[in-house]
Amino acid sequence: MTMIKVAETDEEIDKCYPVMAELRPHVAREDFLHQVRRQMAASGFQLVYLSVGSDIKAVAGIRIAEWLARGKSLDLEDLVSAESDRSKGFGGKLFDWIVDLARKEDCTEVRLVSHVTRYRAHRFYLNKRMRLDAHFFSMSLNSKE
Repeated sequence: MTMIKVAETDEEIDKCYPVMAELRPHVAREDFLHQVRRQMAASGFQLVYLSVGSDIKAVAGIRIAEWLARGKSLDLEDLVSAESDRSKGFGGKLFDWIVDLARKEDCTEVRLVSHVTRYRAHRFYLNKRMRLDAHFFSMSLNSKE
């Protein structure tokens, strides 16, 4: 049975790690739970997942925020399907659930940032009727870069 749920317990968050690590391999397993909990407390971050039975197939990190420029939006920070389950519709179902959540929360838009080299992801987002409407600038504050 397919289910989409917000990860609330430590066990649920931890079970999301193997799929999320495919997108965010720099986050060590021993740091994952603490980081997710810190983000949840600080800014309303939520980890949502799609499972079939006990197997997690797709995971997303989201938060709802308000901006002077655009109003209330749902920011989709992470969206990943397990490599072995890509192109099976799991990411699409989770994406559609997130869009429905944004509507229920009276958001004016769903936004995301995707690295410029993630062409497969860009194709997915464009097929989901998202548009490319901004440039994202960043500045590293790490002295090693």
